[in-house]
Amino acid sequence: MNNTLKLEELAMFGLSVFAFSMLPYFWWWFAILFFVPDIGMVGYIWGAKTGAFVYNVLHHKALAIVLGVVGIYLEIDILQLMGVILFSHSAFDRILGYGLKYEKGFKFTHLGEIGK
Repeated sequence: MNNTLKLEELAMFGLSVFAFSMLPYFWWWFAILFFVPDIGMVGYIWGAKTGAFVYNVLHHKALAIVLGVVGIYLEIDILQLMGVILFSHSAFDRILGYGLKYEKGFKFTHLGEIGK
């Protein structure tokens, strides 16, 4: 992946770490919850199409932003936490080159083929 895109994702990851620091949770929650969005890989048990859909929902930054903003507006800390974790995880995945998945298989992403 292009270094400029990696830097952009790194900045988003930094923003999410800052946002987490504003929440009333201990840092160990961040570490424990950081990989929870990867539960979306379970969807691949039911095939590539379902797997891609479930994975993409749990790695979509727009969903993370909506959760966070709704949490802020309604003053619901858990929604804010969910948004921050989803956003930080998605940014980190993209730094590593893991993008949103295409239906033809796990290794085919919007950032290119994984392992190529």
